[in-house]
This record gives sequence, structure tokens and C-alpha cells, in this order.
Amino acid sequence: MLRYDLRSLFFLFCLLSVRTVSAQNPIFACDVDGNPNLANFAFCNRSLDVYSRVKDLVGRLTLPEKVGFLGDNAGAVPRLGIPIYRWWGEALHGVSSVGHATHFSPLVPGATSFPQVILTAASFNTTLFKAIGKVVSTEARAMYNVGHTGLTFWSPNVNIFRDPRWGRGQETPGEDPLLTSKYASSYVKGLQEADEPNKLKVGACCKHYTAYDLDNWKGINRLTYNAIVTKQDLIDTFNPPFKSCVIDGNVASVMCSYNQVNGKPTCADSDLLAGTIRGDWKLNGYIVSDCDSVQVLYNNQHYVKTPEDAAAITIKSGLDLDCGQYLTKYSEAAIQAGKLTEADVDRAITNNFATQIRLGFFDGNPSKLPYGGLGPSDVCTEDNQELAREAARQGIVLLKNSNDALPFNPSTIGSLAVIGPNMNVTKTMIGNYEGIPCKYITPLQGLIQAASNSKVFAVPGCLDIKCSTNGFQLNPAKEAAAQADVTILIVGADQSIEREGLDRADLNLPGNQTVLVQEVTKVAKGLVILVIMSGGPFDILFAKNDDKISGILWVGYPGEAGGGAIADVLFGKFNPSGRLPVTWYPQSFSDKIPMTDMRMRPDSSSGYPGRTYRFYSGDVVYSFGDGLSYTNFDYKLKNAPKLVSIPLEEGHECYEQTCNSLNVTNSLCQNLAFDVHLRVKNVGAMVGGHTVFLFYTPPEIHNAPKKHLLGFEKVKLEPKAARNVLFRVDFCKDMSLVDEMGNRKVALGSHVLHVGDLKHFLIVGV
Repeated sequence: MLRYDLRSLFFLFCLLSVRTVSAQNPIFACDVDGNPNLANFAFCNRSLDVYSRVKDLVGRLTLPEKVGFLGDNAGAVPRLGIPIYRWWGEALHGVSSVGHATHFSPLVPGATSFPQVILTAASFNTTLFKAIGKVVSTEARAMYNVGHTGLTFWSPNVNIFRDPRWGRGQETPGEDPLLTSKYASSYVKGLQEADEPNKLKVGACCKHYTAYDLDNWKGINRLTYNAIVTKQDLIDTFNPPFKSCVIDGNVASVMCSYNQVNGKPTCADSDLLAGTIRGDWKLNGYIVSDCDSVQVLYNNQHYVKTPEDAAAITIKSGLDLDCGQYLTKYSEAAIQAGKLTEADVDRAITNNFATQIRLGFFDGNPSKLPYGGLGPSDVCTEDNQELAREAARQGIVLLKNSNDALPFNPSTIGSLAVIGPNMNVTKTMIGNYEGIPCKYITPLQGLIQAASNSKVFAVPGCLDIKCSTNGFQLNPAKEAAAQADVTILIVGADQSIEREGLDRADLNLPGNQTVLVQEVTKVAKGLVILVIMSGGPFDILFAKNDDKISGILWVGYPGEAGGGAIADVLFGKFNPSGRLPVTWYPQSFSDKIPMTDMRMRPDSSSGYPGRTYRFYSGDVVYSFGDGLSYTNFDYKLKNAPKLVSIPLEEGHECYEQTCNSLNVTNSLCQNLAFDVHLRVKNVGAMVGGHTVFLFYTPPEIHNAPKKHLLGFEKVKLEPKAARNVLFRVDFCKDMSLVDEMGNRKVALGSHVLHVGDLKHFLIVGV
């Protein structure tokens, strides 16, 4: 008893200590105010260029000190005024508490939690992607200024959502390379706000490079998984978002993944790192490992014989920073053994230091620098929280609306039944890699507020999201639906179903959720609306085909204000405009196709259907790009070329023989851009946002995609209003194909441009 009392007193003391936390001093180097002697060091001289400063700094370090800067918990060098620096921060959809760098306290109790990425991507709004990035980096800088986080954030996740069962698909922008690329570059630009190439607001990181989209499926683990990927699929599907991050977004970092690709660990593949990221794409920043990846290639993959070999092969391949301890532990021994050189280490830490200098870490007290005036009052502002709600509204996808059942008129609803395991959730709404949100608006709270004059019956129906027989509350749910004018079923998933380290086994709603939906629908007195809260898709064909279910919404993981956004859409305060960023497959896909088959393209000889809307040849529940509105939009194609003529160099072989395609070269691709002019009109009675998609179908050569997204534009139109939309198409960049050997080609013949139901034929010839 005495032990228990003492322990209680200790915990009380700790709690009181936390509650009295005040601003901590931010961690920074070159504090010339505290130590004027530091002004004599060239690396502290802000008037010098980045690499002159880095060269001076590296030249002052001993080998053990250099090695200490190879890990994410970088060592301090007090004699040079350099404190420890914790590299690992996360900002996937808000400043996150995941990682070593960030913490919350009474001074900064939370940060704005935006929708999980998959829902934000469903908005197809690049302006929104960038705006969210700006808010997140502003809150990050504000927290840094009071010692609550660092300056480097290992976000965003830009892997392709290749398989619907992947637990981390929720973190990504979806299955399409163009959407993912546009999200990647836009969000990175928002985070970094780099008006100058050598200045950064915060440092973003695009991960996980590359072909990483399996975590733990039927005993197959990401740490040892060897992804067998064709050159065609690697260049055509998996790598474009990373290329866009580096070239278009000027991202500060790229993270290599756990898995192997064609037998090589990505963090030990010099072709992928030094060759492609650093060489071809010209990364201006550092390459970091996924956490403990260097250790994994020795301990788990047995790719090398010793830890020193692991340190040597990764650094020589182009790795600069280890999220882990292997490089700091074993690099010096690797040098002594002749497996690594000090020059290799110098190259790696040069990239790390250059990034820190661009961030202002070596510029002294941040209060005297740009963003130095930001503080706790700039976190969780009303504007930031409203943007979180707006992002959720723009992402929500209306999949079914029979007989215009939606939006609701609150004056006609006397009673409302809200049923399902996700009806009143909080943390579920923010997904993974989350922080502490400013506040929550649960679905139930949002609906009660929207239907303020209605009687509300709230019944979860299931004890938890797994909806097992134990705790299944079917009868109370049926009783509520039988007496309500409207029944809203809110079902789906949470992190116990899909997350990092956990892939789904099937595409069915968990446990008894399907039974709950079907049985409640049978007895419901009035309209039934189904709301799916999840990251990945489900086979809900039963609900799609059930005439008694009038409406279906997918709401992703909608963030801290998700409940308000759901109510805004259901009650017509916001016209839904989200479109699905992933294909929704039937359960039969999951029954037949293993997650381990990395092929994107179908194989008719084996019956393999391929993956994603670009290649998949099977049945779907819902298609990529599906989504309804409360109004209607019409298109008119105003102008587009009918012929693209490619000039050939004198003596080209295709003068003498018929060619199906040409190699992309600089000389061939000059002046091959063209414009597509469209007129979009809102022909309905309600203001609404709308995404205009420009797809194309190339000739059937080189196993080309059957359909490919060339561009998208989000517009907002008042009733009866119209707007011109212009797509600028760079033919060689946007419409070229990758052949079986990984070479980029221009296909000759008939191409088809698609906008809605419109088709335009474009002949490409020589």
C-alpha cells in the first residue's frame, strides 16, 4: 500500500511538472550572442555560400565527430558550438508526435490535424495541397521557435497505392502516378516555401523509394520482401512521384525503403541512389534510410556479412543519413578495415550540413531570422482549423445518390438514427502518423448540430470496429432505424484494420459490419445513407445494388473536423466534389491475386488482370475518378489538334521502314507541345466544385496503359456559369510511353483524348 501511495505521488509530481512547462530554448548552432568567438568560424558566416560554409565546417571535424553526424540523433560538438540535432520529425497531414524531434505540452497542446492524405488527394486540388503544406510548416516553425520540434520532416509518403489491401495506402495520394506526382511537388512546395533554392522553411522528405507497398501480408514482411519489378513498371509507375519531388518540388530529402528491388536493398543500390536520385535528378539535399534499414540489410536480409559492410555499401551507394545507429557505430571501423574512406563520409555529411544551413540551423538565434516571430499563437488558429474542415469537405466522395435523396432538408427530418462503430469516433478520424489535434468534431456531434431540431438515436451497433459477435448490438440498431425518418450508418475501418505493419487480408467490411448494414437497412423506416470511413477501399457491391440504400459516401479518415465536414455534405452546406483516387475492387480480386505480384500490366496467358485503372482488366465496384455532385456539369471541346507531326533527322531509319514508335530525344521533342481548350458549364441549380480530367488512350504498343491521366483541373462554378479550362500538353513528357526495356518512346498512330464522355482523336505521325 505504501509503495502504491509513493508511486501515485511520483506520478502526480511528474504531471504537475509537465503542466508547468514553459517555452524551451530552440536548438540551433552558431549562437554568436552566447559565444562571440563562434563568429570567427566561416561556417557561421551567413554571407558566404552554402558549400563554402560546409567545407569549412567539415574541415574542422575529427573523424569520430564526422561519424557522429551520420545518424538521425546527430552528435554535439560543443567546441564548435554545435548542439545535438534530432532529424526525425513527421508532418504527413499536420505536425506529428511520431519521431524523436517533436513533443507537445501545455504550451503547445496540439496542432492542426488535416485529413489523412488519401482523402485530401481525392479533392484533386493542387492549390489545396500546397495550402495545407504552408499551414503545416508555419505551425512547425512556430513549434521549433519554442523548442518543441526540429526543422526536418520525413513527409510526404508518395508511394503508389498499388494494392487495395496495403495498410499504408491511407498515407498516400492514391494509385495514379500523375496525381501522386502533383500532390508530392505541391505539398513539398507548401512545406518548404523555398523562394530561393538555398533557403528552406522546413525540410520535406519524399518516401519510401521505391516500389514499397507491402508491409505485413500473410507472413510476408516488408523488412525481407524482395519486390520483383520490371524496368518498365519502375520507370512508368513507381518512380515518377519521386522524380517530381526532386525536380519539380526541389525536395530536401528522399528516403530509401526497407524492401529489396530485384534482389538489392534500395538503401544499398547505387543505381537507385547515386545514379538516379543524385545523378539523373540532381537532388539538392540528403538521402536518408528508413529507420534501421541499414541494420535490416545485415540482420534481416543477410545481404552483407558484417555490420561494417552494411555501413560501407550504403554510404558508397549514396546514403547520407541513417535513421538508426548503424552508421554511427560501424562507419569508423569500416574505414579502418579499408571498406570505406573518410572522403565517403565527408560527402555524406556535406549533404546533411548543407540542408541544415539552408534551414538556418547554423544562422544563430532563430528569433532574429525569417519565421522567428512565429509562436504558439500561430498554431491551431481558427483559419487553420477551418482549412482542415474545408480539406475534408473537398475530399469526401459521393458514390451513390438515388433519386436525389441527398442533400437532406433538416426541416423535413423529425428523427435521425446514427448507427455504426465509427459514428462517434475521434482518433480514428486522423489516421496514422498523427499528432494531437486542436480539437475534434465527431460525426455524431456534426450531425446533431446540423439536425438541431431532430430527435437523434445514436447506437454503435458494434463494440468496436472489428464488430465481432461478442458485443454485436444488432437489435438496438434495428430498433433505432425502424423509428427514424433517416438512418445514417457510419462503418469502415481504423488502425486496428489497416496501418503501417498491417495489411488487410480481404476487401470485406470487418466482422459483422456487412450484416449490420444489411439488417438495419431491411427494417429502416426512412432513407438509409451509408458512410464509409477508411483509408483503403471495400467491396460494398451489396450496398451499391441495394435499392433501399439511397446514398453512399466515402469519407476517408477526415481529420480533426471530419464530423463537421460529413454533416456539411449530407445537409447541403457543401456540394461534394471529391473523386476516388483509387480503384475499388471486388473481393474476388483479393481471393485470386497475391499482394506479392508486383506486375502492373495484365497477362492474358495466366489470367492476371493487372493493377490500377491504367491496366486493370477485371470488374470493379467503383472506378478511379468516380464521384457525384448535387449538380451537373457539361463539357464542350473548343479546340485541340488533330495531328501531331514529328520531324525526323535526315537519314532516320523510319524513312525507310514503318515504325510504331520513336525514341524520345531532345531534338525530336522540340516544339511538340499543344493546348487543349475546353468549356465547362454548371447546368444544375447548386454551386459546386468539379474536377475536369483529361485522359488519353495511346496506341496498343509496348504494353501501354489502356487509359492514362494527362491532367486535371479543379474548378468552382455557380449555377448556369461556365468557364474555360486550358490543358497544356507537352507531348514527349506527358504522352510518351515507357517500353519493355525502360526506354521512353513516342508512339505513332492514333491517340484518343478523353474528357468525360467526349473523345477526340489525335494522329501522331512523321
